Amino acid sequence: MSAEAARADGHAAHGADGGNWHDDHGAAPHGSFRSYMTGFVLAAILTIIPFALVMGDVFSDTRVTAFVIMALAVVQIVVHMIYFLHMNSRAEGGWTMLALIFTLVVVVITLAGSIWVMYHMNANMMLMPHDMRNMD
Repeated sequence: MSAEAARADGHAAHGADGGNWHDDHGAAPHGSFRSYMTGFVLAAILTIIPFALVMGDVFSDTRVTAFVIMALAVVQIVVHMIYFLHMNSRAEGGWTMLALIFTLVVVVITLAGSIWVMYHMNANMMLMPHDMRNMD
């Protein structure tokens, strides 16, 4: 059976390109060595900075240190998404970015709601009998 007949028949073993169809990922963007190295260097820097902040006791207030570390963690997540996961508005027609935004909205609503409920449960909790003795 010729290659044309096999393709028309739909029974081609590895396609007309000699079996290289396994490497076809459609229009998905692939990074170059330079972009991977840029991502790696940024990720390393964004890991070293929080370590130095904690070990060097840079801020006297631990809340400020925690806030800076969380902000750097968010930046590192973005670096990973761009340089290693190749997520952008063009990938898969923008659906991956839309799915990410939806996921982030759900996570923020869930976390904010949980914190709000826990705060109000703590603030409005009824006094227990052993606490009532101290009300005088």
